[in-house]
Amino acid sequence: MPNLVFDQPDISLIDHQISAIKKFVEPQAVHPDAKLSTLELVNKYNYNGQLHEVITSDGYILELHRLIGRVNSSDSKVQKPIAFLMPGLMCSSSAWVVSGPEKGLAYILSDAGYDVWLGNARGTLYSRKHVSLSTFDKEYWDFSWHETGIRDLPAMIDHILETTGQEKLFYLGHSQGTTNFFVMATEMPEYQNKIQAMFAMAPVAYCGKVSSALMQLLARLTNSITTMMKLIGLYEFEPTGEGMKVFQELICREDAITQPFCSNMLFLITGFDKEQFNNTLLPIILGHAPAGASTKQMVHFAQLVKSGGFITSGEFRQFDYGLLYNKIKYGSFRPPIYDLKKIHVPVSLHYGSNDWIADVKDVDKLYTKLGNPFGKFRVPYDKFNHLDFLWAKDVKSLLYDKILSLMTHF
Repeated sequence: MPNLVFDQPDISLIDHQISAIKKFVEPQAVHPDAKLSTLELVNKYNYNGQLHEVITSDGYILELHRLIGRVNSSDSKVQKPIAFLMPGLMCSSSAWVVSGPEKGLAYILSDAGYDVWLGNARGTLYSRKHVSLSTFDKEYWDFSWHETGIRDLPAMIDHILETTGQEKLFYLGHSQGTTNFFVMATEMPEYQNKIQAMFAMAPVAYCGKVSSALMQLLARLTNSITTMMKLIGLYEFEPTGEGMKVFQELICREDAITQPFCSNMLFLITGFDKEQFNNTLLPIILGHAPAGASTKQMVHFAQLVKSGGFITSGEFRQFDYGLLYNKIKYGSFRPPIYDLKKIHVPVSLHYGSNDWIADVKDVDKLYTKLGNPFGKFRVPYDKFNHLDFLWAKDVKSLLYDKILSLMTHF
C-alpha cells in the first residue's frame, strides 16, 4: 500500500502560535495535565479509570475510557446507569476531563452516580490503530463521520452493554458526536433500542447557517477537491503551510478577536468566547487537541455548509461523490438524505446563541425534523460558543446541571 509523504511543519507558524499563547498564559504557568493522557488525568484526580479496546466491523481498533467512581468509593462496584459520551470533531475523550473534577462532565456524571464511558472515534489520538492498515495508508483515512456513525458507535455501544450486562445507556454528544448519533439512529435504527435518551450539545446536522470562517472557506472549495486537499491535507486533516496562510488571511487580522488563536485549527473552526474561556486552561487544551481527523470528514461537513446547490440542497445527506459515482454507489445522482423522522429515541437539544457551528436556525430546523424531540434548550448566556459546551468557566451551572436534571426523567 502507498505511503504518504507529509509536508514539514512551518516553523514560522509554530513560532506565531507560541507567541499567541504567551499573550494569554504566563510562561511559567504550563500545567502538567497538558502532558497526561485521559486515563492518567482520571487517575490523578482519584477516579477509577479503565481502558477498553473495541474492533469495528471494518477493522479499526478504538479505545474506550471508563470512569466507575472515585477511588475507595463504596459504590464503585454497584451497577449504575450508563452515560456514554462522544466528543466532537478533532477532540478525544480528554475533552470531558481536562477542565478538572469540578467542571469536567465525565467527573460530574460519575459523582452523580453514573457509570461513565468516553468514546474515541477512528483517526483520533486514542483510536489510530487498525488490524491491517497504517495511518500512512490512504485506505485508512477513507472515512467520514458517516462511518463513525454506522461502524464505531455500534461497536462501542455493544461492548459497553455486554461488559456491564445492561440493556440501555444514555448517550451524550457534543458537535460531531451528535452527528454520529443521528447517522447511527437513521441508518441502523435497531440501535435505538439500546438508547435510553440522547442529549445533544451543540447539535450538528443542518449546516446552512454556519458562520465559521474555515468551514465557509472549505464550502467554497467543495467543487475543487484537489485544491481543498492541497490546503488541508491529502488524507489526514493536517493543514499545509499554504493552507494556513489562506486561513490566516481570513481571521488573523490584527484587530480580530480571534487573532491570538489564528494558528490553532480548533479555534479557527469553532470560534472563541473570551468572557467564558479560562485562559489558564488553554495550555492544557492544546496538549490534547486537535486530536486528529480525516480530510474526508472536513469535506463532508463542507458539503453540508454549501447549501442550495443541486446536490446538497441544504439537507443532511450522505457523502457527495459527484453525479456519476453517486449513481453507482447510491443508485441516484444525489446522496441519500438521513431521515431524522426515524429517530424515536427522546432527543434533547442544547444550543448556544453565539455558536459558529451549530447556528440557532439550523438547530431549529433539526428540531422540526426529529421524530421524537424531547426538548430544545438554549444555554442562558448570550455569548455561549461552540467550545463553551466543554470548557466554559460556568459550564456546570449554565448547562450540565440542566442536563443532569433532565436525565432523571428517564
